[in-house]
Amino acid sequence: MADLGDQLRSLVALAERCGVALRFEQLDGEGGGLCRIKGQDTLFVDASADTATQLDQTAKALADHPAIEQCFVRPDLRTILNRYRQDRGDPGAGPSANE
Repeated sequence: MADLGDQLRSLVALAERCGVALRFEQLDGEGGGLCRIKGQDTLFVDASADTATQLDQTAKALADHPAIEQCFVRPDLRTILNRYRQDRGDPGAGPSANE
């Protein structure tokens, strides 16, 4: 099983492959998430947060992003993303064709 740092790096790489811009910013450990800037989806990762918090914030932000479904997602990362979909009660949160 991959460690948290590997999972975070893999989620960040997945976001980039799927066309999401990345910004690592000091947000006092409380920020992070996805927004649209000038038509470009941008993922902010809180550089001042610990790795577990960064992973949590990144997974929450990407869980429902439509471009993610068009990219290959490692099974362990798919499990993390599905967990956040299920937390929202998403009926489509079951296994994907990418698994």
